[in-house]
Amino acid sequence: MQVVETEAQGLTRHFTVTVPAAEIDAKVQSRLESLSKTAKMPGFRPGKVPVTLLKKQYGSSVFSEVVQEAINEGSRQAINDNQLKPAMQPKVDLDPEGVGEGKDLEFKIDVELMPDVPEIELSTLELTRLVPVLDDARIDTAINGLARARREFKAPAEARPAKEGDRLTIDFKGRIDDELFDGGSGEGQQLVLGSGMMVPGFEDQLVGATVGEERKLTVTFPESYGAPAVAGKEAVFDVKVTAIEEPDGTEIDDAWAQKLGLEDLATLRKTMSDRMEEEYKGVARARMKRQLLDQLAEAATFPVPPGMVAMEFDSIWKQLQNEMAQSGQTFAEEGDESEAAAREEYGKIAERRVRLGLILADIGARNDVKVESNELQQAVLREAYRFPGQEKQVFEFYQKNPAAIEQLRAPIFEDKVVDLVFGKAKVEEKSLPIDELLKLDAAEENEDDAKA
Repeated sequence: MQVVETEAQGLTRHFTVTVPAAEIDAKVQSRLESLSKTAKMPGFRPGKVPVTLLKKQYGSSVFSEVVQEAINEGSRQAINDNQLKPAMQPKVDLDPEGVGEGKDLEFKIDVELMPDVPEIELSTLELTRLVPVLDDARIDTAINGLARARREFKAPAEARPAKEGDRLTIDFKGRIDDELFDGGSGEGQQLVLGSGMMVPGFEDQLVGATVGEERKLTVTFPESYGAPAVAGKEAVFDVKVTAIEEPDGTEIDDAWAQKLGLEDLATLRKTMSDRMEEEYKGVARARMKRQLLDQLAEAATFPVPPGMVAMEFDSIWKQLQNEMAQSGQTFAEEGDESEAAAREEYGKIAERRVRLGLILADIGARNDVKVESNELQQAVLREAYRFPGQEKQVFEFYQKNPAAIEQLRAPIFEDKVVDLVFGKAKVEEKSLPIDELLKLDAAEENEDDAKA
């Protein structure tokens, strides 16, 4: 076997591999002779089948096996002899017309290499850690929201018109241009007036209604409505009110907290406070991580393997197409230029993701970051808890699918590397009220949508 490097382009190395026909034929002959020792065929004793007969019956498949082994060996030799670090599986180009018994086997191999990632001096990175300031008013709002979600309703002592806060049970049929539409009809539907559960304007027109009353409501679906078929269109609903209930007037006190399984109201407040604090710390951490990724992307510029970028782009594009299909959107509505612009934009996003992945992997390797087995076990447990009653199937799935385990390993590794960098970078802490944190986070998330 002869392996010759023919060209080097950026991160790609091109090789031509030649295997003499005599070498291929010898391996085929050896494989057939080995097979003859155990082969069974009518009219012959076990192990006594002539090689010539075996060649007629199995020669083609044995030849294919030997060719595939030669391709694999050629790839290994090209990588090992040149001490290459491939980024992905080598690409093999084999002309079927040139393959056959008695012919030299020649094929081409393209190997994409992992780039040399420059070391980043982590201590030079400057980050801001926002410390959420949780006030009593926000805790009160959360507790009041919990009370509203868990409140019970009862029929009023005396019949009366519906008012905001009441829960109505309704039957309804909606029409657009006098035609019924999907999702526009229902029976026994419950809604709380003022909850915003229905299309804007729907609930307002039911204030003052009485049990048994039928009303005709006219509403316009928002342009941004999730179902494109009705977005921006006017609809007329025939609605009948079948029941009106009022909230029971829950008292937020120790007794109510005890119904929730807590010792008293003070314990509930502490529990809510701790939970909210962790939630907003998560928001602050996500913002700090976005800062870090932006700085890492700017700190190290190097070529990335085109194949890795293509794979990442395909994944992003497939997800985008699924989301568009679910919402009924198509590029055809916006023209070919829109799709071309989207491909260019997501191509840049794919390249950024690959580059950041390589940077984080390099930082992890330089600092001996590892994902421990107990961390993976905890991740599998978390996945199992997401499917009550199917925990056994989830465990079996991960036991049989190493690739799925790797999908769990990747985010754990990334988080450990990010935490490592947080510990080495220059970090300034800044206290910020929750409202300001959320506004800042929302604004930055919109900006980062273009970066992903």
